[in-house]
Amino acid sequence: MTQQTNPGPLAGVRILDLSSVVMGPYATQVLGDLGADIIKVEPPTGDNLRAVGPMRNPGMGYLHLHLNRNKRSIVLDLKQPAGRQACLKLAEGCDALLYNIRPQAMARLGLDYETVSACNPRLVYVGAYGYSEAGPYAGRPAYDDLIQGQTGIADLAARQSGELPRYAPLTLADRSVGLHVAIALLSGVLRARADGQGQAIEVSMFEGMAHMVLGDHLGGHSFEPPLGPTGYARLLAPHRRPYATADGYISLLIYNDKHWRNFFDLIGQPELAADPRFRDHTQRARHIDEVYAFVAEVIRRRDSASWLRDLETADIPASRLYSIDDLIADPHLRQTGFVREVDHPSEGRLRTTAPLGRYARTPAALRRGAPRLGEHSRELLREAGLDEKTIDTLMAQHASLDGQTDGL
Repeated sequence: MTQQTNPGPLAGVRILDLSSVVMGPYATQVLGDLGADIIKVEPPTGDNLRAVGPMRNPGMGYLHLHLNRNKRSIVLDLKQPAGRQACLKLAEGCDALLYNIRPQAMARLGLDYETVSACNPRLVYVGAYGYSEAGPYAGRPAYDDLIQGQTGIADLAARQSGELPRYAPLTLADRSVGLHVAIALLSGVLRARADGQGQAIEVSMFEGMAHMVLGDHLGGHSFEPPLGPTGYARLLAPHRRPYATADGYISLLIYNDKHWRNFFDLIGQPELAADPRFRDHTQRARHIDEVYAFVAEVIRRRDSASWLRDLETADIPASRLYSIDDLIADPHLRQTGFVREVDHPSEGRLRTTAPLGRYARTPAALRRGAPRLGEHSRELLREAGLDEKTIDTLMAQHASLDGQTDGL
């Protein structure tokens, strides 16, 4: 990863990132990839995610390397007055501040919105945490598994499979709501640049994932009184899963009327296009369990390669079933440069994903590798206007840490 002379679309936006683990850091990873200057503030022990391996060096776990690329790290002990004051000094030059602890905890640190905005009235102050402060769950601890359980995701898996409830094997809530956090932060910055006034913004995991889940699954309860049960029938159909073939699995979606006509022609049963169960989108949705079961029975009769060849000829969307190893090796992702190998100054050769999106004039880029703990402390404190004596005092009091000498 090297410094790029062509700035990204968010060049000139500076964000003070006090968040940790996944949701907040993922939001700022996206913004950093787009060129924003992300100042990652960490306690002397570092972000907990640094400790999640595998890793080559202590404190440089693989999730940290991905989530915190394109950022600079400064260590500040915010429980010490000197560390808090340094944080406020940094906030003076930032467009936004992001945090993910309770607002009451920020207030105890002396970093509540009123205090921070007094230093910088243009600052957009974004809180990203579990539950809205407007409801009775305010202040509850929240983790991805809890939010997946509480927003019905685990139950939906059980409804669809007939098996026990289970979580999606992704940090689904953290990353999904993290994108909302990035959008909210940018929206606030745009407004502040237009009228010179910042604001406090709240984005919560519970409401964020409820927004996503209910968008699909309100179903008949979209109406009052309800016109039917909750749930999107197609997504909950038991056979909505990769289809077993004679020698493996394929992913297949026969969706519109043309797809279905082509499929019936392919299997030598064109008369089924007039069957009431398959006649149009409304009827297929009404009989979705039966429709998917029919396809599952047909697909298991032939091998994957022959199905994929003939489905492509028939212009029906299908692909072979990938493992994660297959995804890494995918020739399309390789050719587009999305999965690439880069050199990190301390961690050596790494495989990572490219920033998402293609910008003709202001490309996103991997401008710097994820930082060592406190790697940029002195650099950032100087940029904030602190003199060398004050910086040395911060280090001596352990209110900050110089990653060049004491860090990793």
